[in-house]
Amino acid sequence: MGEGDQDAADVARIVAGDRNAFEGIVRRWQRRLVNLAYRFCRDRALAEDMAQEAFLKAFRSLATFRAESAFSTWLMAIALNTYRSRLRAEGQPLLSLDPARTFSAEVSALRGLIERQDAEAVRKAVLTLPGRYREAILLFYFEDKSVGDAASVLGIAEGTLKARLHRGRELLRQKMQ
Repeated sequence: MGEGDQDAADVARIVAGDRNAFEGIVRRWQRRLVNLAYRFCRDRALAEDMAQEAFLKAFRSLATFRAESAFSTWLMAIALNTYRSRLRAEGQPLLSLDPARTFSAEVSALRGLIERQDAEAVRKAVLTLPGRYREAILLFYFEDKSVGDAASVLGIAEGTLKARLHRGRELLRQKMQ
C-alpha cells in the first residue's frame, strides 16, 4: 500500500471515529513537517513545536478534508500556514519574468548553485528572502514539490509560483555573490 493509500485509509478511520489512526499519519509525516519548519526558523525545538501545532490543526480539520487534492498537499498547506502565523506572532521575519530566459534553464542554474555552493550558506540566504519567495523556493527546491503541487500548497496559480521562483532565484544570486 502506497503512502497516499495509507493516508487515505487513516483519514477514513479517523473520520469514522478511530482517533488512534492519526498516529500513522504522524509517523509518516513528522520528519518532513519538522524539517520544513526548521527551514523556516533554524531552531529545532521551535520547529518541533510548530510541526506539532500543524498536526493538531490538521487533526481538528480532518472532517473538512474533501480529497480534492492529495492529502500531502492539504497537510503541507496547513503546515505552511501554521508556520507563517507562528513566526509572525513571535515577531520573527518570514521567510517580471524575463521571456529571454527559459524556466527550466533557471531551475537547472539554481540547482547547480545549490550543489556548488556551501549548502548551509544557501539555506541561510534562503531564510533571508521575503516570505513569498522563501516559501516558493523551500517547497520547490528543498521539499522537491512539483510546480503544480507547490502552487497548490501556496494557493496560487502556477504562473505566479514560477514568477516567485524566478524573483527568488535572482535575489539569491545577488545574496550569494
